[in-house]
Amino acid sequence: MRLDAVNLDGYSDAEKSFYQDENGLPYMIELDSYYNYRLTKNLLEHGYMGDAIINGVQWDLHSYYPGVPLDYPPLIAYLTAFIYKFVNLFTEIPLLVVCFWLSAFIAPLAGIIAYLFMGRFTNQYGAVAAGVLTVTIPFYFARTVPGWFDTDMFNLIFPFLVVWFLFEVFDNINKSTEKGIYFSIFSGLSLFLFSLAWSGWQYLFYIIIIFWAIHIIWSSFKGENFKNHLYCFSVFLITTIVLVWLFTGFINIIKLLYSPLQLIGLYGASWQDWPNIYISVSELGPPFLEELLAVLGVSIYAGLLGIIWIGRILSNESLQNRILPRMNWLSFSFLVFWGFAGIFSLTQGYRFIMLIVPPLIVSTSFMIGISVQYLNILANSEKTLFLRKKPVLTFFAIIILFVTLLPGIINVQMYNYSTPNIDDDYWEAAIWIKNNTTKNTVIVTDWSFGHVCTAIADRSVVQDGRMGYIETLSARNYDNLYPFKDKSPSTSRNYWISRSFSTDNESLSAGILQMITTTGDQGFIKINMSIKNTTKTVEVMNNILGLQRSDAKELLINHYNFQDHQVEEILKLTHPENPSPMVLVTYDNDIVHGFWTFEFGEWNFQERRTNNYTYSVGDVEKKGDLFIFSNDVMWDIKTKNVVWKNKTPYCVGYVKNRSSEKIYMDSNSDFCIFIIDDKKAVVMDKRFENSIFTKLVLEKSNSTIYKPLYANKGVTVWGLK
Repeated sequence: MRLDAVNLDGYSDAEKSFYQDENGLPYMIELDSYYNYRLTKNLLEHGYMGDAIINGVQWDLHSYYPGVPLDYPPLIAYLTAFIYKFVNLFTEIPLLVVCFWLSAFIAPLAGIIAYLFMGRFTNQYGAVAAGVLTVTIPFYFARTVPGWFDTDMFNLIFPFLVVWFLFEVFDNINKSTEKGIYFSIFSGLSLFLFSLAWSGWQYLFYIIIIFWAIHIIWSSFKGENFKNHLYCFSVFLITTIVLVWLFTGFINIIKLLYSPLQLIGLYGASWQDWPNIYISVSELGPPFLEELLAVLGVSIYAGLLGIIWIGRILSNESLQNRILPRMNWLSFSFLVFWGFAGIFSLTQGYRFIMLIVPPLIVSTSFMIGISVQYLNILANSEKTLFLRKKPVLTFFAIIILFVTLLPGIINVQMYNYSTPNIDDDYWEAAIWIKNNTTKNTVIVTDWSFGHVCTAIADRSVVQDGRMGYIETLSARNYDNLYPFKDKSPSTSRNYWISRSFSTDNESLSAGILQMITTTGDQGFIKINMSIKNTTKTVEVMNNILGLQRSDAKELLINHYNFQDHQVEEILKLTHPENPSPMVLVTYDNDIVHGFWTFEFGEWNFQERRTNNYTYSVGDVEKKGDLFIFSNDVMWDIKTKNVVWKNKTPYCVGYVKNRSSEKIYMDSNSDFCIFIIDDKKAVVMDKRFENSIFTKLVLEKSNSTIYKPLYANKGVTVWGLK
């Protein structure tokens, strides 16, 4: 089923080739895959994942120009590098091909572990259900198909190992202290391996620590013997922390200690003055119920039923001994606690659905195992003689399996039609940049395509998929590698990039980008250190960045009362004498996301909110001479009448084949409409009629301070005139 995802079903052969690379494989579905590819390539080429080692520390000089200390779980790179070298002992396969296929072969290992885990605590039917459900549950399936080369492939393997050994601890702790300690070590070791695989491993660590600590405290309060639990708890804790410390550094212990604050959002206050780019990431928005049903399948119901049924059986000692002899109240309580923690995590965003998947699979598998056990009980009853025949019993057991598992298997078929998030146009533009620009060129592009540019164009970018590097935020005050602590990297970078596109002041746009592509965040940090007011700092920056150096100096001294020595230091950063060469990359898909350009670029710093500007995109449906767009734009090509929600626009721009024509219609109207290649209609606030975004992305015009260096059908690479 996973391998079938490479076929790009639903596309013609000509369409398929547009989404396929030189190896005949589709481009990566998840663009973070190219980040993992680049780190793996670095590891193979010079023995470490970063671009360079500076003062004994690995640095990523491609991401968030002028670079950041490398902070990333290494397992995916080391495992891929090992497999690449092993495979190439027998044949010759490019690294990118190995990366493309890897998740489809690693992810199913989680099904084997789930089978073995549940086989210890229920019957073979429950174990088989765990194995099949693990590899077919839609959310996990979608993120582990070929072309999704990301850490998601590990996000069931290690939680199952950790909790399996934890259940073994709970089962043996009062029978054999020695076995309890051994399994505590295995659980801690598994959690350490999880820390090498995914930066979100702390969630499971704290779920276990909090649950176990509560149990010990409660046992002490009730006067029960808790020494064995205290021993095993200490062994688990020490094993995990010592291994993480020894193999990943003390900085990760600091991050571990501060992660609870990050989980509840306290660290967000550090960037509260700036617009939050993370709200533009759909995965970080809470999921709707229908989304949960789609990506979790029937397990969301069966899992809840399983929890209830396990509790019912444990309350009857006779039933427990017959049906779940290795299950106990402690393991059951942890399963419930684990599930509720997963539900709570959904408030943090859609991507955290992965945290609720393992407990749902476990409880669903228990439910199926219990159902089959009840069939065995009924088979021994005089009232159900027909069940006494083994074939009949097996038939009903298989029916239970199918009823539970088949909906999920059917549901995952929708994910076989996933389209890569880039195509030939973007790939060819990246190759052109690599072959036609100097190594010190810095790329400005939408953050979602940053990883592609760093990996394929081999150039630094001002922003990529890691955006503000929020994962490192909790440790920066304890690490001298970050001279500006929580000030950089931050979401402030995205404001300046968006501002350079939302403005119609061409010199301001160029000034912003020349500053960021040369000195990064240092300019506005320097000014803010003096002013200590973000709103005022942004005002100063917006007023000086569009000016020549001499005019900016005069304004800083005469209007903002800076001292001469301060001004010289500031201008070195805001108006660098030798700016880095840079290029802008615009893509047709930027049209869809243009809303965020104006949301962030026109941020109201005094009130810390957007001003809710109009921006809407619609696709066309033709009905004779009438073009009807999905965003309520109607265009009669015969009468030339264009309206939006039956209102006449201030202006209409017709853009086709990189040429444009603009017609003004109603001076009292507050919006414009742009018809793009007769296929899309964009409605925007009229104040952005001449914005850099409008000219470069919608009109693809060279009537600005920027000139096209390279262009194909969907992508344009711009440079300064």
